[in-house]
Amino acid sequence: MDDTQLMKGILEGCVLSIISEKETYGYEIVTRLVDEGFSELGEGTLYPVLTRLEKKGMIKCRKQKSPLGPIRKYYTISDEGCEWLETVKGVYKSTIDIANRILFCK
Repeated sequence: MDDTQLMKGILEGCVLSIISEKETYGYEIVTRLVDEGFSELGEGTLYPVLTRLEKKGMIKCRKQKSPLGPIRKYYTISDEGCEWLETVKGVYKSTIDIANRILFCK
């Protein structure tokens, strides 16, 4: 089964949810996603998601020098991103509820 599109949508919602908790940066987001179970996820998957979310106006980015040296991009959620996240949560829950009734009915 090709789950690319499904994963893309879920991943965008998860990334936005993590950013909604506090200002954060890419590596911290990847670490959280991997710790939560997205074991196959790498930075090469995350950064296109962040770019899409920024282009859509869902997140804001600021650059700051890292304590370890190179400039780091820090992300925060926008008002539009907060609204979109709530919509995504509702659609996701509804879809999961329907799928569970169909797939696991006895």
